[in-house]
Amino acid sequence: MTDTPAARASITPERQVYRAFLCGAAVAALLAVALGAFGAHVLRPWLDETQRAVYRTAVDYHMWHALGLGVIGLLAERFPGRALLQLAGWLMIAGLVLFSGSLYLLTLTGAAWLGAITPFGGIAWLLAWLSLAIVTFQLR
Repeated sequence: MTDTPAARASITPERQVYRAFLCGAAVAALLAVALGAFGAHVLRPWLDETQRAVYRTAVDYHMWHALGLGVIGLLAERFPGRALLQLAGWLMIAGLVLFSGSLYLLTLTGAAWLGAITPFGGIAWLLAWLSLAIVTFQLR
């Protein structure tokens, strides 16, 4: 498809969703790499071993779930209009923000209350993976 005003106007909502998930996956992966490097090179002198482990967990889960979002984006392109697949993508994004985001902020600020947010991100990811499993089981 060429990039013309007419072509852009013909983008369906389903196509917008898969493009949003693929773009979101690329940006999330980029951020995971950047935040990982930031933690390893800039923050290292200021973090104790426990804080470094928390930060590493945030980066590791961030990257894995960015890749998961990319898989969802590719499936959403191949099988458009599947509500459960779209739900999986939005839950994956919510998990990135809630889980990894809260751990990054916890490490940087020391605000212990942020740890109470982290499990909600984990639950969002569990639901995203469950939704993805159901959708892929239903594919023909």
